[in-house]
Amino acid sequence: MKKLILCLTIAAATLAQAEMMDRPRGIRIGQRMLLKPYVSFSAVYDSNVDARRHGESDVVWVVNPGLGFEYKADTWALIANVFYQYNAYTENHSQNTYDYHGCGEDVTFKWSNSKNGEKGWSLMLVESYKKVDQTEDIITASGRNYDRSRQEFQFAGALQRRFNENWHGDINAGYYWLDYDKGDENSSALYGWSRWSVGGELGFAPSRWTDILVAAGYQGYDQDNAGYSRLGNYSGESNGWTVHGGLGSYATERISYRLMAGWSRFDYGDGVDSSDGFTYMLSGNWKIGDTWNTMLMGNSYYQPSERDYGTSIRVDSLSWGIAKSLVRGKMSATFDVAYRREGHEYAASAASAYDIDYLTGRIGLNYTLNRFLQLYARVEYQQCWNTEGDRPQYDYDRFRGTLGFRLTY
Repeated sequence: MKKLILCLTIAAATLAQAEMMDRPRGIRIGQRMLLKPYVSFSAVYDSNVDARRHGESDVVWVVNPGLGFEYKADTWALIANVFYQYNAYTENHSQNTYDYHGCGEDVTFKWSNSKNGEKGWSLMLVESYKKVDQTEDIITASGRNYDRSRQEFQFAGALQRRFNENWHGDINAGYYWLDYDKGDENSSALYGWSRWSVGGELGFAPSRWTDILVAAGYQGYDQDNAGYSRLGNYSGESNGWTVHGGLGSYATERISYRLMAGWSRFDYGDGVDSSDGFTYMLSGNWKIGDTWNTMLMGNSYYQPSERDYGTSIRVDSLSWGIAKSLVRGKMSATFDVAYRREGHEYAASAASAYDIDYLTGRIGLNYTLNRFLQLYARVEYQQCWNTEGDRPQYDYDRFRGTLGFRLTY
């Protein structure tokens, strides 16, 4: 779960950098508390709002108000955010693509009684919740849209102990829940699932430049799609195991990295079948100069399928991005490219297995006009293709261009 927290932290930092730069100070209450109200408005041109072959284009109008919160004490910090987002299409579409909205919150808590890697304890807790009413983005073979109205909740925590300058260890736990709306006959054909996990990690650092790591974890799954398949009545309870080893720390003063690799297994309930194989997690950051920064991330894992009966998904992803600060820190330029493969492995019929590949490239510009106003522009191109199995609905490309501004007090 520490790996999950690391990925969430890096992703949150990357997203914040992509949207704005030199964030205004906010409303300070006392010496430690800070409130950051904001609202953003944007127009998004989407060449394929249905995410399918021969999809329709449209302009989507987005409004996103929210409130950020920070409280920083000597040994701990609490950071939170609540938001609402509404997306409105300019035109009506034949594939039942409707306006949609969502709301949510996220909270991060950090505590440590040591500094700069000294002997002591540290704790990190991460929680988030999101509710979305949405009917687009996933298409059936017949061309009909799936209803994606859903709720999503996740919690992760890691407690680390540094014993001395060489040895450290942690224990971690987490919970994830995904629930699709099935309130009536027209509701979602997708299947939700939940996962709880526990694990631990042990590290030995013979020098400041090298950290030798070993980690293991167990995952328990509960799947909504149990019992639906005509091919078999699968149990909703499944299990997973992960064992990883690797290296972390610093290659130079400006380059940090973490590389973990090993084996993972996903066992269907009632011993129906299993999926297992080599998995990995990598992250790296290189501060090229005072105004340049680049980041590399990748991971692989197994999870239950949201679309198919008695099926697991193996996900492999790799992304690289670079950011440049311009105009005395008032402007930033970003570029990133990402590849993702979803391998669907049927428990009952191997002949039905299929893969979906996604390749995405993005360019962004962000300009801080003054303390209250930031302007941003992004362009994104995505190509999706089906490499195995007869799934032509997943062969498409998509272009999106965004212009917007954000008001922050």
